[in-house]
Amino acid sequence: MIRRTALLLLLFTAAPAVHALSPEEVRKVVETLDDRQRNSGDWKALCYMESKEKGKTDTVYELLVYRRDQDDTQLFLFTKPKSEAGKGYLRLEKNLWSYDPSTGRWERRTERERIGGTDTRRDDLSEPRLAIDYEAQWQGDEKLGVYDVHHLVLTVKSGVDVSYPVRHLWVETGSLNILKRQDFALSGKLMRTSYYPKWKKIYSESKKGEVWYPQEMRFYDEIEKGNSTLILIQEIDLHPLEANIFTKAWLESKSR
Repeated sequence: MIRRTALLLLLFTAAPAVHALSPEEVRKVVETLDDRQRNSGDWKALCYMESKEKGKTDTVYELLVYRRDQDDTQLFLFTKPKSEAGKGYLRLEKNLWSYDPSTGRWERRTERERIGGTDTRRDDLSEPRLAIDYEAQWQGDEKLGVYDVHHLVLTVKSGVDVSYPVRHLWVETGSLNILKRQDFALSGKLMRTSYYPKWKKIYSESKKGEVWYPQEMRFYDEIEKGNSTLILIQEIDLHPLEANIFTKAWLESKSR
């Protein structure tokens, strides 16, 4: 059950900066954030999703996420509830497509698409590309509850399509885990607040090193107050995937 009050320990508390990060240091931090979650191979995850929408009954989903980081392809397949089973998304050649088995239709979507109508976006479950897609600046070193954090501001680069053009990150200085994120429109309006209270790591044969991932993610809609989504990554498999998984035909076959 998602309760925002459970995250009060992560409330922002300002603290004087000890050392301002240089542009080069900021760049290295952001590149490290990307590299920690990059597998350099394939990725399959089983996710539990719980969506809350004001005035409606909570919805629980089961979602399979497939990634091939080397060519930035991705596929989502809903398996539960029964009404959503077989629906999915395919990202191929920088295009995002949604599929509805009840109509057999594919529709092109933008990066701002709400996955399954929840508060989740595609890039919440993709290989991070922060250093590639954004310019980063140091805002300050602060306190987030008991944690010392770097507060970074990321602004999208020209010509890049992302779910949100401006992002604020609160990154723990010791572990370099992202603890909090706020997403903004170009107008400066706050759109969404996210928390990442649990991180885990797994050894990757393809990377020959550790891959970190947020085991728990909590997204809060700042426009439609009361709407939120919880994601728990329950299983991770980093073994190579069949190439035909990343095709429209494969996703269509899951609903037959």
